[in-house]
Amino acid sequence: MHGQNSRFRPSSRMTNDEAKPSPSACSRVAIMSTIPEDLKYTAEHEWVNIENEIATIGITDYAQDALTDVVWVELPMIGDKVESMEPFASVESVKSVSEIYAPLSGEVIEVNEDLEAAPENINNDPYGDGWICRIKLNTKDLSGLLNHEDYRSLLGE
Repeated sequence: MHGQNSRFRPSSRMTNDEAKPSPSACSRVAIMSTIPEDLKYTAEHEWVNIENEIATIGITDYAQDALTDVVWVELPMIGDKVESMEPFASVESVKSVSEIYAPLSGEVIEVNEDLEAAPENINNDPYGDGWICRIKLNTKDLSGLLNHEDYRSLLGE
């Protein structure tokens, strides 16, 4: 369920109720089993894998399930400067268009070009082949990110 302050929001074409995954589409067990423990998360349903000063970013399984079938992805450009909590990419599904917010500030150094031809990778493998981009971090401040237990609590687990 999206919190009141969540920035992962559907476009005006979709109501809040339509943005929520149905109980049959997203059971509690499925959510719990798809929150990797080694990643960091945002309240806006992005995930981050940090190695040295490089952050790989994508959307969570919960987010892709709420979107349903992803049909198009707008990627940032290599060299773009992104600011924490500002939109830097978007995904379009059969239900809505949603902005993706940068969990951290930095410079885009790589994008997942495979998503241009296969946006469904976000649905099929959100924590693997569905990654969106990599940024070189401007800061080591990770205080705004959630661990897997905090993210699970956010989802009401």
